[in-house]
Amino acid sequence: MVAHARLPRLAHANIPASMNSHEIPTQRGASQMNQSHSYEAAMTRALELALRGPAFGVNPQVGAVILNPAGEIVAEGWHEGAGTAHAEVMALQNASQFFDEDGRLPSGYTAVVTLEPCNHTGRTGPCAEALIRAGVSRVVYAVSDPGQESSGGAATLTAAGIEVIGGVKAEAAAAQGRVWLTATRLQRPFVTLKWAASLDGRAAAEDGTSKWISGPESRADSHERRSRVDAILVGTRTVVADDPELTARKPDGSLYEHQPMRVVLGETELPNEKRVFNDDAPSVHFRTRSIHGALAELFQRGIRHVWVEGGPKVASKFARLGLVDEFIVYQAPLLIGGDRTAIRNLDIATMSDAIQLEFVEVKRLGNDIFIRATRKEA
Repeated sequence: MVAHARLPRLAHANIPASMNSHEIPTQRGASQMNQSHSYEAAMTRALELALRGPAFGVNPQVGAVILNPAGEIVAEGWHEGAGTAHAEVMALQNASQFFDEDGRLPSGYTAVVTLEPCNHTGRTGPCAEALIRAGVSRVVYAVSDPGQESSGGAATLTAAGIEVIGGVKAEAAAAQGRVWLTATRLQRPFVTLKWAASLDGRAAAEDGTSKWISGPESRADSHERRSRVDAILVGTRTVVADDPELTARKPDGSLYEHQPMRVVLGETELPNEKRVFNDDAPSVHFRTRSIHGALAELFQRGIRHVWVEGGPKVASKFARLGLVDEFIVYQAPLLIGGDRTAIRNLDIATMSDAIQLEFVEVKRLGNDIFIRATRKEA
């Protein structure tokens, strides 16, 4: 990114740098409306920038922009993955032309960030301290950092005399960052359970065949989503029955640059000749039936997003234990019948005990229907 490139004008804030949150006048009027609009527009841009970073890995996708006193974006940044500069630091680096001789921004500059600036030293230093050293007058962020070690940046900034505004476009940021936020809060990987099924909910015919229930558009979408997760998990029965490769492949058959770890769960011994153990991606076989134990071990290994492919026994156990954060279903216009359903026993005896879901996204994919659902909040 070229620091002095012309960037889009968002709005004019014209807010004095010395004005702290408790000093904002009661006559808000048009200037305060312009300020709010400027921050929301800037946050929208920051959320777009965040998506330039990898969706996989131990660190979140974060975007940041720097606004001048007129509310215009003058620099942008995003996090490119573990070990690289955080979004705030990249944005400050790209705003260096505005620094004074002491390496600080003039009064009135605002940093707008999708996640509360971190407050700890990992592979890089704390973003809160970087913002303080740079002399920003104000920090606007969308969602708080739930990390046990990384949270607290807002308090550090406030203690340094910097105005802090949180919660700008929080709902959009929470939805976009749901994987890392959930994994960090729960200290286990975010779990996506995926299956393809016929209209009557069958995952295979009576003879066990399942290729192909879903169409090519659904399969391409599934593989692209695989390329954005940390791990794909199946049970040993699936490996024995289907000998899947569990790689993320493009429509032309070539592999995506990022390949998730392939995780096999179960006590059955498997021969090394199974395709899941080839050299196309890392693999691990957890010889246990403990899903909680496997998830804990994966989290310790830096896995933040697990994509569960099945089979039905493993999928049902994840759902029964309440460990599924997101359901993805590819529903095909087929009728198969029989007993080979995508989900089996959930220990639900009556309708009042049914797992309540809500559709977050529904769309057509070729002849199929794509459904993304989450548990309905109480």
